[in-house]
Amino acid sequence: MPKIVDHEQRRDEIALVACRVVAQYGFEQATVARIAREAGYTTGMIAHYFDTKQDIIIAALRLILRRIEERLTPNAEHADLLTLLGEALPVDDTRFTECAFWIAFWGQMPSDRRLKRINGWLHREYLRLFERCLARGWSEWRDWPPSVRDQVLRSVMTFINGITASTVASRSDWPATRQTEQLRLQLELLRAWAAAGAAAAGVVRRVRRVSA
Repeated sequence: MPKIVDHEQRRDEIALVACRVVAQYGFEQATVARIAREAGYTTGMIAHYFDTKQDIIIAALRLILRRIEERLTPNAEHADLLTLLGEALPVDDTRFTECAFWIAFWGQMPSDRRLKRINGWLHREYLRLFERCLARGWSEWRDWPPSVRDQVLRSVMTFINGITASTVASRSDWPATRQTEQLRLQLELLRAWAAAGAAAAGVVRRVRRVSA
């Protein structure tokens, strides 16, 4: 009886190997031949699933996004905002590899129009995921003005991207505990800033109503 092949699973396996290869060797050295060798397949087998190396890279990006979305989905084990958003940090080998892949991708993206479009879509998806975490973690989130929420959201994403880049550049300087503590501090500062901004906006609205 012929073996039944799960083609989607095999595509994910190849994409995951590509992620590791890019993280270890860099974008240029992550050839289709090297990816095939690391995956234990022939280049012909890889070509059966992907037309180009760029297609493999895009599949890897989508796979990482899917994995991160699963991590950022609230459940009983992830009861607070710091724990949730901490899932996006490179605090272990798996997440470090994913982040190293991201940094390599960012280096290629500015000169490739297709990758730019993919990056724009991914950026919006990450904003959506982080906003969901913030809305769940802070009860006052929805009471803040949209402009305040937008600034907090983008600040969180920028901060996480900064930790990602710093850790990939010098992992020994950014152990998991330091990453988490810095994220904790950033969230505390942003929450206080947002609360003050929301209070000031409320005063302005009341003054305008009285003046009218």
